[in-house]
Amino acid sequence: MKIVSWNINSLRKRQDRLFDWLEAIKPDIVCLQETKCPDDQFPALALQAVGYRSAYHGEKSYNGVAILAKREPRDVRPSLCDEVVDPQARVIAATIGHLRVFSIYAPNGQAVGSPAYEYKLNWYRRLRDCVANEKSLDVIVCGDFNVAPEDIDVYDPDLWRGAIMASESERAAFRELCKIGLRDTLRTHHKEGELYTWWDYQMRAFEKKRGLRIDAVLASEKLATKCIAAGIDREMRKGKEPSDHAPVWAEFVE
Repeated sequence: MKIVSWNINSLRKRQDRLFDWLEAIKPDIVCLQETKCPDDQFPALALQAVGYRSAYHGEKSYNGVAILAKREPRDVRPSLCDEVVDPQARVIAATIGHLRVFSIYAPNGQAVGSPAYEYKLNWYRRLRDCVANEKSLDVIVCGDFNVAPEDIDVYDPDLWRGAIMASESERAAFRELCKIGLRDTLRTHHKEGELYTWWDYQMRAFEKKRGLRIDAVLASEKLATKCIAAGIDREMRKGKEPSDHAPVWAEFVE
């Protein structure tokens, strides 16, 4: 079973690329972020025609998350578990077989100490509480976490030290999420550096290997023991008008 997370950075702009990629690698579950697509424009029927059912939660021009699967998503929830009314489309959860799957697009935070930064840290607390309540199924949390968990996940740790996406409070929030029993599948299989998932469009960052690892596939402990491989599809960052993120994937024995 192959599970992939990809910040597509506009589904409409990269729909053809998505469909070609689905045909090429045939993943079982795909979590998308930054779809930037209102629900009434989501290509659910076109995806169904190529074998994927979908659950989606979007808005125009910003944010947006989706789950694509070969099996029908059930018990879909386009929000976190609390009563907070949040207009930003940043999370969707669905049950697929024996899995409870979350596709998340964490807030960027803008600048350390800003109101957006505090919103980000609070959002992480809400996400942690929500995932912690999922006790009956194996859990997958996929997405763009907008945090580089450790210095090894940053191309220049000194340059980024204390900056947004690499501040200690953000990293602590990510660690607290993992402490509820989630494992970072990529780091389980790869301990080395230069494993990045995001590169700025500017200054030829991709070619110069100036990236961050801010996307991940997290698996609950029991499920993580069945993860036999994990990686990053760097080829999807190449070519004409790519997303600034590469897909990250994990493969499990069933």
